[in-house]
Amino acid sequence: MSAFLNLTMNQIVLLGVICFAAGLVRGFAGFALSALVMASAATIISPISLIPVLWFLEMAASLQMAGGGWRDANRTIAILLVVGNFIGWPIGLSLTTSLPTDTSTLIALCIILALAALQLARLRIPGLATRPGTLISGIVAGIAAGVAHVGGMVVALYVLSQNQPAKMMRGTLVVYLFLASFGSFLFLLYFDVMTAQAAWRGVFFAPISMLGVFVGTKFFSPKWEPYYRPFCLSLLMFLASLGLIRLAF
Repeated sequence: MSAFLNLTMNQIVLLGVICFAAGLVRGFAGFALSALVMASAATIISPISLIPVLWFLEMAASLQMAGGGWRDANRTIAILLVVGNFIGWPIGLSLTTSLPTDTSTLIALCIILALAALQLARLRIPGLATRPGTLISGIVAGIAAGVAHVGGMVVALYVLSQNQPAKMMRGTLVVYLFLASFGSFLFLLYFDVMTAQAAWRGVFFAPISMLGVFVGTKFFSPKWEPYYRPFCLSLLMFLASLGLIRLAF
């Protein structure tokens, strides 16, 4: 198994634990799967190697949690975000594939740290609540996804700027993540990032992540809901900061 995935047994076990924990958080908080894996594992495996694995994890989680997403979504917003995403993805991937591993890791961790801090501060940008703002949000999300597969966190910032029902925006986010996955898969193939080895890694770790999502969903309790997001964002900031320290020393 170790030779098949081209990972040491220690790396396989550690990544398995990380994927399960990230799935657990996604299950009860509804976000941050990719960000948690990237923040925890970017100093173990390069971001460019993690990104295609995260594609499988996110696709599996999106299918698992889709529910009534399409029914509840604002499809106009979702489509504009996806169009912007398709513009941004190749920009982000071209940066990641052209930079040294340490540099791309540094950028990925800094992006996660900054996005988590902005969400924790509940920053609202009123200008985003327009069609041009929606398209720009999608482009920035695509770039962030191409660099660190954390486009969902950019879209979460966009959601904070909307005066829309939470159920509708959650459904919109589900539809966006699902539709964006198809285009991102093509870009990963074009940039030769989605290799056979990366696909096998994704297929191997996706069920572990799905188990985490299932358990996390079962542990979800409405009375603790106000605390889930701050806890997850604080955890992301801690893990990204720890990764930066490890990178420095």
